[in-house]
Amino acid sequence: MLVAKSNYIRKLIMESKEADLTNIDLSDIPGGPEIFEKAAKFCYGVNFEITVHNVAALRCAAEYLQMTDKYCDGNLAGRTEDFLKQVALTSLSGAVVVLKSCEDLLPKVEELKIVQRCVDVASTKACNEANFPSRSPPNWWTEELSILDIGFFEKIIAAMKLRGAKSLTVASALITYTEKTLRDLVRDHTGNGIKSSDTEDSDLRSRQRELLEAIVLLLPSERAALPINFLCCLLRSAIFLKVVNTCKNELEKRISAILEHVTVDDLLVLSFTYDGEKLFDLDSVRRIISGFVEKEKSVAVFNGGDFQEVCSTAMQRVAKTVDAYLGEIATNGELSISKFNGIANLVPKDARKVDDDLYRAIDIFLKAHPNLDEIEREKVCSVMDPLKLSYEARVHASQNKRLPVQIVLHALYYDQLKLRSGADVAQDAMSTRSHLQADVSLVRENEALRSELMKMKMYISDMKKTSSAGGGKGLGGGSKKPTFFSSMSKTLGKLNPFRHGSKDTSNIDDVTAVDVTKPRRRRFSIS
Repeated sequence: MLVAKSNYIRKLIMESKEADLTNIDLSDIPGGPEIFEKAAKFCYGVNFEITVHNVAALRCAAEYLQMTDKYCDGNLAGRTEDFLKQVALTSLSGAVVVLKSCEDLLPKVEELKIVQRCVDVASTKACNEANFPSRSPPNWWTEELSILDIGFFEKIIAAMKLRGAKSLTVASALITYTEKTLRDLVRDHTGNGIKSSDTEDSDLRSRQRELLEAIVLLLPSERAALPINFLCCLLRSAIFLKVVNTCKNELEKRISAILEHVTVDDLLVLSFTYDGEKLFDLDSVRRIISGFVEKEKSVAVFNGGDFQEVCSTAMQRVAKTVDAYLGEIATNGELSISKFNGIANLVPKDARKVDDDLYRAIDIFLKAHPNLDEIEREKVCSVMDPLKLSYEARVHASQNKRLPVQIVLHALYYDQLKLRSGADVAQDAMSTRSHLQADVSLVRENEALRSELMKMKMYISDMKKTSSAGGGKGLGGGSKKPTFFSSMSKTLGKLNPFRHGSKDTSNIDDVTAVDVTKPRRRRFSIS
């Protein structure tokens, strides 16, 4: 019965040189002994069920055994082809299950085009379901795709992109697939069972590393299509698994592009190991913030503005988040001053309207590092502007024994200036600073004007003396005619800012003798 329907077995028997052939080696048949048993049952007319789970293996076995209609009508190859067309490949679930069964049948299934047919059906059905959901929940189809091996999943995603699938559709499939295949790294935020000291080259970590690198390559080109918390989880996994730099850099760029949507918890995901015992290398966080700031500067310049004068709302939101993030990591004893200041200085100072959140982070850092000397504490505080603290923060700072003396004096001096001027203590610090600068400029202008007036007065006084000495001879003792310079002298004398309370000689008559030897009575005072 086998020979009647299998041309492969017929040729083996006919070509055998043994007189009494009792054994045939079929160890390499696709699907193994279980599938050969079903093929034998088919030959002997024994009923068995063809399902989406075994149809691909039976189709490959039929091809291997040459059980086609060429040698017998209604043979196994034809039966399996009918099942694929009429049952298995009519639904997304059927196509995905068949494709899943093909993982152990390579490369035979590719030669028979079974893989390509499954990919075409699955990608088409997935796109239709994404646009017009047929059942609840709407993203049920992403769960179906998540059972596949990464190689077949890549083929479906590529086919969906060719069919014009939206970025959000592709992102939805990737998120579900990643959370299923890397559950302990991406979805389980507790970090149970994961230690930073896990063997780097273990088979599990090696497979996870390859899987993560493949997933990152599949991310849609539109960077805003993926939520930032998911990207942060991916980046933490990438840091933990020590993936290639290109993979890690791509994730950092994607996070940086939408950093205004980040939360403190998202940044903390990047900062600590899974067990929460110690900090990761903070270079990734620094590169992300730096990339966002550079992007904002480029946008400001492109729009014809000055980034130093105007910071966008997104930049101000990021500044607030970064300051709160510094307050969270400041409690860690491993955090150095250089790393703390490095992150704080990435944010432009103009992006902070007040430095209260930054002051809170500094205070937490000083409390967590009690052994810092005065110079080190001043270095920590150098990232903060004491004049940009609110009134409540300045009051707290003036009584904070952890702060260096210089910062306390700054806070006290600022309040004294406020009280002296009678200004409202809640006035903005930057406005007050501009007023002070304007006052200084006005004082300098007044000094310059006073100096010029004194020089002119001395010059005119010399001219009057010269004119008086030669006038008596020329006019024969007649009345002196007022000259232009004498008139100017009297005019300037009236404008003399030192006329009252100072030595004023502008009104002294030219011909009146003055006794300069008589000392002026003075009142001795220490004022």
